[in-house]
Amino acid sequence: MNKPRNVLTIATGKKLYVDMAVNLARSFWLWNAEIGINFYLATDQPQLLAPDVKHFVKIIPIEPGALGEGFSPKLHLDKLAPAGQTLFIDSDCLIYGNIESVFKKFEGHSVSVVGGYISTGEWFGDVAAICKKFKVKQLPKFNGGIYYLENSGKAAKVYGLARELETQYDEIGFVRLRERPNDEVIIALAMALNDGKPIADDGTIMSDPLSCPGKYSTDVFKGKTSLYNPPKPSPLHQDWYPFEKVHPLIIHFLGHHSLNYQYKKDICLLQAASTNELTAWRKISAAINIELPERIKETAKNLLRPVYKLIFGTRRIKPSERL
Repeated sequence: MNKPRNVLTIATGKKLYVDMAVNLARSFWLWNAEIGINFYLATDQPQLLAPDVKHFVKIIPIEPGALGEGFSPKLHLDKLAPAGQTLFIDSDCLIYGNIESVFKKFEGHSVSVVGGYISTGEWFGDVAAICKKFKVKQLPKFNGGIYYLENSGKAAKVYGLARELETQYDEIGFVRLRERPNDEVIIALAMALNDGKPIADDGTIMSDPLSCPGKYSTDVFKGKTSLYNPPKPSPLHQDWYPFEKVHPLIIHFLGHHSLNYQYKKDICLLQAASTNELTAWRKISAAINIELPERIKETAKNLLRPVYKLIFGTRRIKPSERL
């Protein structure tokens, strides 16, 4: 008998996160409506769910603050995941194709991620020192936009340990992210202590504009993605990311990248499709009103940035709307 397959996301606190979860759900349904994968949303604000997704989104109600704040809710996936195979996807992601292949790659892993290993250097702390302290050879290194688990005693053991480690976060030597414990390094250590293994990152499952800071393009209705990590000696090159160009099924619009025109254009068109208003003119309008102004603005910024810095100095970083 085939195991149930589930996508799970979390949206707590601000309405912004429920809106993002709706965008993710729409992109999921566009490409995966007919293949028997369930979509679950764990939220403390189910009343904010858009009407067009209510027929397929299964709500897991949670009380405000019950799973902690910041990144902490992701340390409770074992409590939220239904039976079967569950793919957790952060709400600030969009899906650009059929994700059956992702479930096949993960199948058989109690807890897993997409990534590789790290044993030295800095990753929210001194990795070598932390490995030595806990007598592990290495840690899985990954982007926490995706987690996979098959709800079982093994998964409960890993996540239970992760919640314990969170209480010792500073003592362990981990560095905080936005003044909060980072779920990635906690899960990495919990996996390492339970012989958990990542599946190899080949750039086809998920990527993000932080790993690929060059120009990138998306088209959610054509299922096309292209992200670029400029090679050396470009100042944009990310030395820790092993790929130059990738075409992932899932893009993680982490941090300020959800303000990029690529995300805003795709969610605009997904919303139009949800009310049967997606026309050729609507696509042209999105290109003119969303994409074109941002392209012009970005080009002007790149050209004038040296002059601006010379006159005004370094610009103050704006507070994130997510905090």
